[in-house]
Amino acid sequence: MILVIAEQQGGTLNKASWETVAAAQHAGGPVTVAVVGADTSAVAAELAGADVAAIVRVESPALEPYTLDGFVAALSALIAAEQPDEVFLPHTYQARDFAPALAVHAGRALVTDCVGTRRTEAGRIYVRPVFQGRLLADVSTDGPSLATFQIGAYRADAVVRGAAPAPVRIVAAAVDAASIRQKPEPPFREAKQAVDLTQAERIVAVGRGIKDVERIALARQLADAIGAEIGASRPICDSGWLPMDRQIGSSGQTVAPKLYVALGISGAIQHLVGMKGSRTIVAVNKDPEAPIFEIADYGIVGDLFDIVPALVKELQG
Repeated sequence: MILVIAEQQGGTLNKASWETVAAAQHAGGPVTVAVVGADTSAVAAELAGADVAAIVRVESPALEPYTLDGFVAALSALIAAEQPDEVFLPHTYQARDFAPALAVHAGRALVTDCVGTRRTEAGRIYVRPVFQGRLLADVSTDGPSLATFQIGAYRADAVVRGAAPAPVRIVAAAVDAASIRQKPEPPFREAKQAVDLTQAERIVAVGRGIKDVERIALARQLADAIGAEIGASRPICDSGWLPMDRQIGSSGQTVAPKLYVALGISGAIQHLVGMKGSRTIVAVNKDPEAPIFEIADYGIVGDLFDIVPALVKELQG
């Protein structure tokens, strides 16, 4: 049995959780989904639409807001009770915080940032990128394991839906609030405009080809026309033209929107690993040999300062 640990905050399910459910269904065998918090009724009802064996609500007042100690205590007890063969988690900031400690407490191997998995006679094989995505490594584990899955590795809409809602049960987590060492504070925000690009359905990203900070306004016009968020490659953020929370790539956010428009982005591997899971990729670059065209679904070779205004004009009718 595969146990998926879904992530929610304030009653809102992180869409990466659906991707992890899809990964578990693709892996084969029965799937149980657990969701952790103080009151997870709404999120559990949403998850129950998937074709899974059961939804487990792991609840305690001490589990909200999130703390590492609280989650590790609750999930260690759940794993001990359920005895899953594998535990799958989305590779989010929160999971990256508690998963290593959970693996130690559960006595299991941990494989992070996976993009695929397959079953062999020898056991489960996890596939994960190495050397900044230049290579893929096959990782095998001896016995039960935990694995986190990279955002965009599986599509949320690939989740198989059930003919009837999955059964839901509640597990009262025995978490002693006095044993929690962390004192949670409000989530860090670098600026009022800070955004989680992993949740965006459409992104317009800019690279060196935008040339100067004043011209980012052109990309914003296109983003506004299609209801998209603005993203960027690392040089743009390093130059201070956009805040760091807009950076996409191996040292920024990993995104998988339905539409990704790359403006003046050459396609260095460090950027590609952060956005190659996008459903539809549109690239605009004046260099016909730019690597971005190798993964783009639609490519436009030309000057973005001519092409983008024409696109905006057409979109605005």
